[in-house]
Amino acid sequence: MISHTTQTLDSGLPVLTSASDGTASVTAMVFAGAGSRYELESERGISHFLEHMFFKGGDRYKNTKEVSVAIDAVGGEFNAFTGKEYAGYYVKVAAEHIDLGCDVLGDMLCNASFPQEEIEKERGVIIEEDRMYQDTPMYRAGWDFEELIFGSCPLGWDTIGTHDVINSVSQADFQAHKDRLYTPDNLVIAFAGKTSDAQAMELSSKYFSGMSGAKAREFEPLLEYGKDKVFLRTKKTEQSHLVIGVPSLGSQDDRHFAQKLLAIILGGNMSSRMFLNIREAKGMCYYIDSDIDSYLDAGSLSTRAGIDQSRLDEAVKLIINEYDQVALHGVLDEEVERAKSYMKGSIILSLEDTEELAHFFGKQQLLYPQVRSVDEYIGMIEAVSKEDIDQLAKDLLGHENLRLAVIGNTDNKVALEGLLS
Repeated sequence: MISHTTQTLDSGLPVLTSASDGTASVTAMVFAGAGSRYELESERGISHFLEHMFFKGGDRYKNTKEVSVAIDAVGGEFNAFTGKEYAGYYVKVAAEHIDLGCDVLGDMLCNASFPQEEIEKERGVIIEEDRMYQDTPMYRAGWDFEELIFGSCPLGWDTIGTHDVINSVSQADFQAHKDRLYTPDNLVIAFAGKTSDAQAMELSSKYFSGMSGAKAREFEPLLEYGKDKVFLRTKKTEQSHLVIGVPSLGSQDDRHFAQKLLAIILGGNMSSRMFLNIREAKGMCYYIDSDIDSYLDAGSLSTRAGIDQSRLDEAVKLIINEYDQVALHGVLDEEVERAKSYMKGSIILSLEDTEELAHFFGKQQLLYPQVRSVDEYIGMIEAVSKEDIDQLAKDLLGHENLRLAVIGNTDNKVALEGLLS
């Protein structure tokens, strides 16, 4: 049984532990409610840029080289990520090196000074990261779709930000952003693997007691979804890359698990409808998959694919037809059972990795009203009925809800809009 406990430092900082004797590694992961949803227009990209700057050193590890050498020397993994609603920083090491791992992680988060000369160098790194994504249409199409669904607001903006902000943000801006959001009441430390509650508290007290202050900003709720139906980015590419989907449900909606299963049935694996009926039967794409993006108060369900330029219209029609079939006729009992088994199996397999285990519990501790155990999570999956999925498909997949983002060699937006009617 995979379990967890939550303790609290004197500062109010939660320390979550999921101990396991079945592994020789430990992951320590710090979560912050400091994603890009918290940004203003004038700050677009500061959350992601700040993530980069934490790696530039603190008091005990003075620069990027000292930070990286310390973890590399013990064969550890060290990384970070910035999403819309939270950011995360983690170190994964053999259990005997977890003290070192927490020393490095705590120093960078508690004692970062954001040297101006490092900011100047990192501007170029992030600009190149942005250009990499701009030159990868399957990523860029996803960003375009999110802005189409959520509109021009923080939830619709890509996390990497604007070049104006990247080129102008200062040391004082980083410190102010950290002071607003990297506070004990807006952080979680999660330990997973070969550790214990006592060790987790000892390490947290030793290396993270420097966190202080109180959260000074909340993000604005999404009041309405975007009104536009189609976003077309004309670009010389070998394929057309498309994302087509609908506004969906937030992670706290009672039907959250029904939408997860619906997405799996539509295009979540190699036995899904999209894969079998479009990739295999028609031979018109290499990748095609359906998935959901769920935020606290909003979400989307979408299918993405890379399509031969000459077959773009056909592909859009075929994907919409799969949506129509589910909305009109529902799903099969056997599809529901397969999707449940697939989802449960994927969870169990992923949680053998201490990084995934820390993420599973830590994200819930930071964002959600309660932390579900793995058994409770699987129970929520089991509780979904065929009728729940059928009704949700009817509610979500009407043509009036469809949105389409395309990157490719076409400039006929009007024709694409006609395909959604």
